[in-house]
Amino acid sequence: MLRSSKRNKKEKNTLHETLQKHDYQFIQDLRSVPIFMELSENKAYLSDLFKDCSDFVIREFQLEHSSNAIMFFVDGMVDTELANDTMKSLMTLEDGEPLLDEIVQRNLPVSQTQKTDNYSDLLISVLGGDVGLIVHNNNQAVLLGIRGMQTRSISEPETESVIRGPREGFVENIRTNTSMLRRKLKTPHLKMKNLTIGRESNTCVVVTYLENLADPGIVQEVLRRLEKIDIDAVLESGYLEEFIQDSSYSPFPQVQYTERPDTVAAALLQGRVGIVVDGTPFVLIVPFVFTEILQASEDYYERFQIATLIRWLRYLFLVLSLLTPGLYVAITTFHQDLLPTSLLLSVAAAREAIPFPAVVEALIMEVTFEGLREAGIRLPKTIGSAVSILGALVVGQAAVQAGIVSAPMVIVVSMTGIASFTIPRFNGAIAIRMLRFPIIFAAAVFGMFGILICILIILGHLANLRSFGIPYLSPIGPLSAADLKDVVIRNPWWAMRERPEYMPLQDTVRQGDALATEIIMQEGQKGMSSQHQEKDDEGDAES
Repeated sequence: MLRSSKRNKKEKNTLHETLQKHDYQFIQDLRSVPIFMELSENKAYLSDLFKDCSDFVIREFQLEHSSNAIMFFVDGMVDTELANDTMKSLMTLEDGEPLLDEIVQRNLPVSQTQKTDNYSDLLISVLGGDVGLIVHNNNQAVLLGIRGMQTRSISEPETESVIRGPREGFVENIRTNTSMLRRKLKTPHLKMKNLTIGRESNTCVVVTYLENLADPGIVQEVLRRLEKIDIDAVLESGYLEEFIQDSSYSPFPQVQYTERPDTVAAALLQGRVGIVVDGTPFVLIVPFVFTEILQASEDYYERFQIATLIRWLRYLFLVLSLLTPGLYVAITTFHQDLLPTSLLLSVAAAREAIPFPAVVEALIMEVTFEGLREAGIRLPKTIGSAVSILGALVVGQAAVQAGIVSAPMVIVVSMTGIASFTIPRFNGAIAIRMLRFPIIFAAAVFGMFGILICILIILGHLANLRSFGIPYLSPIGPLSAADLKDVVIRNPWWAMRERPEYMPLQDTVRQGDALATEIIMQEGQKGMSSQHQEKDDEGDAES
């Protein structure tokens, strides 16, 4: 009895020394910790790692006529029924002490299996939803892909709604998102490289691109920047966006994000690179240029005439959203002679009882409008829109009646707000909203000259920006005349035979031109009668 007690004490001391030896700070530090041959050591090590973790399950069981094994997983992240079936199939082994390869090949009713020999890869997979299996006297663990987490179902994206086009949007599950991309692009050229970022979150990130189109230099640069990110957690793709963009202090977005699989697929077909992050429905796309701020996916689903007219409308409202408050302040303060006499008298009469200068009046209304917009977003959907609309009407009317602001200023701010809503990319609209305020201040101090100076500074800044080496004003600066067919206008699909020239691509030809040439040569079958019409004409002649 005494000898047995001493032996047990010695084994406990040895196990304690083993646990102390393999101490760690982050999961990546466990890459040097191997899977132990002794099952008891693995069980004790896992129990020590996940002490006080009520959701971590370790189940030890015995293989029939053989040694023991343990199965471990995070409760709520796996398909429990399939895990039970897997365990049942292992309990009925009959051929003595089995080899791990034989178990994987003959006894596991699971389609996705993977082996690992270190605790870092093992824990990252198990904490991501896989099931771990360790058999006694084997220095490798088996990872079983039987995930069963509850996720949000696929629905229409709320931030990028369309009248015509697909109604599906990305969700928070990364494998669902990658499968949606694979459905759009059914080709082996679509590559998806896995990365793990975040010392504590160990977030799965997938870099996707078309191998036969994307420039290898851009792909390698994306991977290099992502691999160098050292942060404790990545909870949303916005974390990565701020790390990998070229100019952190620029108000203009250099990385596009979207909830739409068709938008990502279209970008990949242009040689761009997508970044899919687990836990968020927003996928990043790089490189990104300024003209794409005013392009929506629906532009390519409607006929090119209406798509072109809507683009012109967006360019007009972009200018109005940026300059309208500043122009009002500059004209009413310094350049009253630019207004027609009747309009000038009307504005002067409306401002006669206003105690504030035009710049203060503009700032009051702009800040109030931004506050109402933010309140409408944060409130529950059922009352958010009603509060924002009623708030704008009530506050605007009350401010005019109280003599705090003039009616023309309310009209100007309302037009500015409506104009900002026409910009398809929300991050681009944010940049315009922010730049509106320095333009107002410049207009209040220098008038029209201040507005012109701000415009020149903005244009100079845009010309100096790069997105993964691509000039931000492409294809306008540097000018690529062939690419203007999808910027100022939207050419019909048959006329956009080649991909954008400003992107470094391995294959520039998008489509063949046989059908387009045939239609042009035949003038769309102009003057040719249909077969049934000819028969009718013959019948009339005989009668």
